[in-house]
Amino acid sequence: MDIETAPARARFHAMTEGTREDWELIGAAALRFNADLPARVLAHLRLLGGDHGGFAVDRLEHSLQTATRAYRAGRDDEYVLCALVHDIGDTLGSYNHADVAAAIVKPFVSERNHWIVEHHAIFQGYYFFHHLGLDRDMRERFRDHEWFDATAEFCADFDQPAFDPGYQSMRLEDFEPLVRDMMAIPRRSIYLPEPATSS
Repeated sequence: MDIETAPARARFHAMTEGTREDWELIGAAALRFNADLPARVLAHLRLLGGDHGGFAVDRLEHSLQTATRAYRAGRDDEYVLCALVHDIGDTLGSYNHADVAAAIVKPFVSERNHWIVEHHAIFQGYYFFHHLGLDRDMRERFRDHEWFDATAEFCADFDQPAFDPGYQSMRLEDFEPLVRDMMAIPRRSIYLPEPATSS
């Protein structure tokens, strides 16, 4: 790509020098980049393939099983999206994978479903922390939270049983339309204007 066909760029070298025209260029570039977010999420999910981490199935299959189980249980698209990407942070957030996944879904899902993703690792610990010398009841610190039961249910019904090599999961391609649809337009973000309030 030569200079004449390269997209225009902002002219400032420090944000204090930026003009409205600069930020309009940047905003247009952001819209183009953000439109590819679903493709990047799907590509990152594929990175989980082949990584078993000692489990009977690889991390991608675990994600697909979790999402498939939620889909077959009649959960809505938003919930299925959360089930699909709940462990997407395993590769880069090995010590806080739930936080990574929660940050990815936050703009696109309800506060309830975001909370489930953000806390699922602690709740999942109920099934194995005691084997590692950790407190399996760590989730009890959230016992009075309104979404405690919903998160416990997510782990019990969809996350913890999703390590079965004999389970017939849907393919990642089957979820692609859902990912593209659910992640097309954010519901909340610091980059969205505040809704007008009536006075």
